Amino acid sequence: MSSYFTDLAQQYIDGEWRPGTGSWDIIDFNPYDNEKLASITIATVDEVDAAYRSAERAQKQWAATNPYARRAVFEKALRLVEEREAEISEAIVAELGGTRLKAAFELHLAKEFLREAVHLARAPEGRIIPSPVDGKENRVYRVPVGVVGVISPFNFPFLLSLKSVAPALALGNGVVLRPHQSTPIVGGTLVAKLFEDAGLPGGLLNVVVTDIAEIGDAFLEHPVPKVISFTGSDKVGRHVATVCAANFKRSVLELGGNSALVVLDDADVDYAVDAAVFSRFVHQGQVCMAANRVLVDRAVADEFTEKFVAKVAGLKAGGPRDPSTVIGPVINSSQADVLSGVVEQALAEGATALVRGSVTDNLVEPSVLTGLPADSALLRQEVFGPVVFLVPFDGEEEAVRLVNDTPYGLSGAVHTGDVERGVGFAKRIDTGMFHVNDGTVHDEPIVPFGGEKHSGIGRRNGDTMLDAFTTQKWISVQHGRSGFPF
Repeated sequence: MSSYFTDLAQQYIDGEWRPGTGSWDIIDFNPYDNEKLASITIATVDEVDAAYRSAERAQKQWAATNPYARRAVFEKALRLVEEREAEISEAIVAELGGTRLKAAFELHLAKEFLREAVHLARAPEGRIIPSPVDGKENRVYRVPVGVVGVISPFNFPFLLSLKSVAPALALGNGVVLRPHQSTPIVGGTLVAKLFEDAGLPGGLLNVVVTDIAEIGDAFLEHPVPKVISFTGSDKVGRHVATVCAANFKRSVLELGGNSALVVLDDADVDYAVDAAVFSRFVHQGQVCMAANRVLVDRAVADEFTEKFVAKVAGLKAGGPRDPSTVIGPVINSSQADVLSGVVEQALAEGATALVRGSVTDNLVEPSVLTGLPADSALLRQEVFGPVVFLVPFDGEEEAVRLVNDTPYGLSGAVHTGDVERGVGFAKRIDTGMFHVNDGTVHDEPIVPFGGEKHSGIGRRNGDTMLDAFTTQKWISVQHGRSGFPF
């Protein structure tokens, strides 16, 4: 068992590790065997206030620090992740139920995003804009917003905390991070420990482990943060956006998805099968970009279905510590119950189960369903787990209509023997991201990552982090003398 679960089961506020003062504890369980990993007394409204005030105090000096000096912190953080990769991997397996493959995938991306943060520290550039007024010089500066509040999810908590925390810090901001209650260590205090050891000034990054039952909307409504970066469900995201708007804050929202992987009549079927299986079942399907729906042209539907079903049926489900395990547990029993309910509802609506996995505690084996009625709500909602819907179609026009027939618009993919046909198809889909001849699950440090419709507001990664975590300030200089009408 990693020492992280004993050493880091605290709040991290103003550069100090301290217990919370709430009236109850969050218990951190291993979702596979229900082993108790840690117990953390929750943070109160007063501690949320202390965290934000600490970040506010530390931020001024940090913003004035030479960006090349700031950059050194992220270089050290990257080296520490590389040195501690085995320990962090063990923590991901234990706290998330992530497989070995998933842990390696998450750590690879985390390192890539830390490398990008190194460069981001010196990315802001000013501009001089011409003026119609004689003698006037218009300067436009990129400046930090001040303090950023970050709320991260349970599925890729280390990566998705770092994806907001590292750029916000690199750009000169202070940060308060609130991890998901199911992943308080990997998504929260582990990130704080990493930056503490990398030499980040104390007080600049704070982590509060808490629950809305204790603090309500205090994390969102607090007057200090100017931006809230949230990753999670569209239901909660709608609330976050509403509260932020009412308090004149900017929100950056990466929400749910209902991605489709489309197999056209000229696709490489074997390759499409491999892409579809990964796109649906990586990390038990608990991925916002996962392919909830696999749409297949009837011309290749029989061949694809036979091969897809065979491959899914061969996926090994079991303990995530076993390197051969592909399907580990979902995050908790309520999620397992929801997934069982989805399968039962689909069958009640007339679907056929080509594969029907059993459910044992939190271990939900894959299910492949087909024949759902076209008007089923299940085809339009996000299903966060190893359940997939196979949908046949006749021709591209119908495929486009089916892909877009959902309130979500995050990711997707199309498989075809003609790349330009695929690009033309992708342009017709209402999503923030779409992939030709690949899977639906991708993230890269410098591409604009985000969704349309109910899948979010704003973009992350690369230069879009400047829009998310800085603001522009116009300062004019009159080198001559202005004339005034009175």
